[in-house]
Amino acid sequence: MPRDPYEVLGVSRDADEAQIKKAFRKQARTLHPDVNPDDPDAQERFREVAEAYEILSDAERRATFDRYGHDGLKQRGMGGSGGQGFEGFGSMQDLFGAVFGQAFGGGGGAGPGGPRPGGDLAVETELTLKQALTGARVSVEYQVVARCETCTGSGAKPGTSTKTCAQCGGHGVVDRISRTPFGEMVRRVECDACQGRGRVPEEPCGDCRGQGLKPTARTLEVDIPAGIADGQRIRLSGRGHQGEPGAPDGDLYVVVTVMPDARFVREGDDLITVVPVAAPRAALGETITVEALDEPIEVEIPAGTQPGKTITLRGRGMPRIGGGRRGDLHVVVDVAIPRRLNERQRELLRELADSLDDGQLDDADESVVGRLRRLWRKS
Repeated sequence: MPRDPYEVLGVSRDADEAQIKKAFRKQARTLHPDVNPDDPDAQERFREVAEAYEILSDAERRATFDRYGHDGLKQRGMGGSGGQGFEGFGSMQDLFGAVFGQAFGGGGGAGPGGPRPGGDLAVETELTLKQALTGARVSVEYQVVARCETCTGSGAKPGTSTKTCAQCGGHGVVDRISRTPFGEMVRRVECDACQGRGRVPEEPCGDCRGQGLKPTARTLEVDIPAGIADGQRIRLSGRGHQGEPGAPDGDLYVVVTVMPDARFVREGDDLITVVPVAAPRAALGETITVEALDEPIEVEIPAGTQPGKTITLRGRGMPRIGGGRRGDLHVVVDVAIPRRLNERQRELLRELADSLDDGQLDDADESVVGRLRRLWRKS
């Protein structure tokens, strides 16, 4: 019995589209056969993850599965787990191209029988908000499929050669018949015996088992530009999986996660911070020091400053990638009511309260509706 696709991807039944896609990307990177050449079960586990994503990423198929399970998908000709249904809906290569942007499986440009380009891959790195402000040089570690040094990529044991593939006759492709709700369909697919090369080694290389490629650990220093935002990625051409001789290597995408900073909220190139100011000081006005990302800034608080007033400091936000004026820093004044007063402070506040009149508290030019809108906006 096929497994539950929610269980396969490790997501809850109320997971949204972004959560499902993230779970698929994470598992696909780990289980892809290119990085697990020594695992005979990698292809099957990889296909199971792909089939689960095929179901949960399509609203109609997902709804059908939720109501009727795998049997409902089969009865409606919607495919799903189990092999036959999945093959009727395009190849896994199409699926990975849509999700990763050709991230696995060799990009495009080489048909069956020709040299295959290397696949793209992605690696994640984390930055603090301050590092995003100034830019940073980070070290990333990743596994890449590289040319086997023992056989120089031929797949043949040193001293031996390759021969024409008996399964495809040297064409690199074979015809496969699959059953669909519309009858039998003949599809021309890459030969799995020679992986589309048309030739196989007479005696396989012991290091790469005849593949010509094998997983290799790499470390790379990457320059992250100032102003990078959370979720943006940097493309490094030719740093991905190795292509076959005559074909280009894939690309490496460094996906940047900018960690939250408790002091600031980022909106585009602007930063927002909140500073508490005691009510008496807000009434009198004063100069305060605001901690910015790069250096402290002296900010003038005007006398009579009201709660929620925003003071904008031009050009003190995040830089724009590629240059240009920096964003702004918005300082929101949180007028704080003092607590735990001593007796002397109570006396002073009573004197102040007794001396105030309504005209000092109200803004005569502001309507009741305007006040309500202002208060609701702050809440």
